[in-house]
Amino acid sequence: MTLTSLTFPSNSLHLSPTSKFVIFSSPNHALTPHACPLPRTRPVSMCVPTRHRNNLGPKKTPKKNSSSSEAEELVRSVLRNFREKKPLVTTLDKYAKFLRTEHCFMLFEELGKNDKWLQCLEVFRWMQKQRWYIADNGVYSKLISVMGKKGQTRMAMWLFSEMRNSGCRPDTSVYNALITAHLHSRDKSKALAKALGYFDKMKGMERCKPSVVTYNILLRAFAQAKNVDQVNVLFKDLNESIVTPDIYTFNGVMDAYGKNGMIREMESVLSIMKSNQLKPDIITFNLLIDSYGRKQEFEKMEQVFKSLLRSKHKPTLPTFNSMITNYGKARLREKAELAFQKMIDMGYKPNFITYECLITMYGYCDYVSRAREIFQQVVESEEKKVSTLNAMLDVYCMNGLPMEADMLFESAHTSRLFPIDSSTYKLLYKAYTKADMKEPLQKLLTCMDRDGIIPNKRFFLDALGAIGSSRENQKSNRKTDGSSRQTDHAKA
Repeated sequence: MTLTSLTFPSNSLHLSPTSKFVIFSSPNHALTPHACPLPRTRPVSMCVPTRHRNNLGPKKTPKKNSSSSEAEELVRSVLRNFREKKPLVTTLDKYAKFLRTEHCFMLFEELGKNDKWLQCLEVFRWMQKQRWYIADNGVYSKLISVMGKKGQTRMAMWLFSEMRNSGCRPDTSVYNALITAHLHSRDKSKALAKALGYFDKMKGMERCKPSVVTYNILLRAFAQAKNVDQVNVLFKDLNESIVTPDIYTFNGVMDAYGKNGMIREMESVLSIMKSNQLKPDIITFNLLIDSYGRKQEFEKMEQVFKSLLRSKHKPTLPTFNSMITNYGKARLREKAELAFQKMIDMGYKPNFITYECLITMYGYCDYVSRAREIFQQVVESEEKKVSTLNAMLDVYCMNGLPMEADMLFESAHTSRLFPIDSSTYKLLYKAYTKADMKEPLQKLLTCMDRDGIIPNKRFFLDALGAIGSSRENQKSNRKTDGSSRQTDHAKA
């Protein structure tokens, strides 16, 4: 198909070259749009279904009133006490006069972000003992969602049973949360089958009819699984239902197809979106730019960027970060630098993700010294992320400089300038294994043990995969060397 659905001009991206390449200080946060939102639930006063809008479009963020800011401050105070290693129930009892359902929702959210799902259950048990507690679908839906994100599918199922035993009748929001929980499990084929089973069950229950959120969750999941036939079946089912697709419906599917490199399928969904009279938003533009960039279809990527500049939307930092990264992977250093300069010219300040994209880009382009210069500027700034350290370590490793990576890690570990977690150890373990560096590898394992990081099964499986690929490369190199020698003898 053509890309006329977004009225892309045929001319490609033109950026004015400049003589000076400047790095600015980064802001405090990254802009990260994405995809199909999960249903938001709110506590209600009795066990009734939590209401959701059928069309989840963008909405204005209301100004925070004094009561909401007071609630957030109270939750922060409770969390500070948690971190001081006081017994959790003791802390909750201390604030019992002030805590209500809304505060517990905030606690679920914050504890879930920090992988403390067991503490979420403790808060829930504490809630149930309070006089003000009333069994509510919203509470269960939120907890099921938190458990699902942390891969605790069995716990999500237990909460679903607990909800029914408490007298609550499941509604659409609860089933949406349960479907999402299953889709986070490792066995994707089994999870997708379960999700479809719940979907069919929902159709037969009046109070649990699938909403647009249900379709969005399933469509994205099957697109991620590259199951085009099931995506088409779901779209057909959606068209025949009373549910109206929204921009999230199409963005979610296109993003999943794009990340899988399925450009033709992505463009097909773009046509369907146009036929539904839906105009692209900034997320649509960004995912198209990223998808074409990943496939190194830069002419189309640049056409989308030009179309974005002509639209009512404005590029965001992820727009430029994606272009810089994908140009870098194709070793198009000059174009990546021009994209960065275009960003600066338009008044954007790079965030830490932009710095990481630049570091990685120069790594792909064999310009290690420039990557090191940018990394040094990050070292001198206030915002230091483990992902930035990992980006520089990865540059050393991809350029065959494992000793430099080892020296940087040792320096960062000793000075504590950067936070270090399991992702750093995993990166270096794979690199040292590939390079057959036994001494640094042993030292790395000692540091892991000292830092209390226990490698799981996936950690070692990835490392074994690195060993296998390394040995295969060595074998292929030997075969190439042998065949070239035979050719040379034949010529002689």
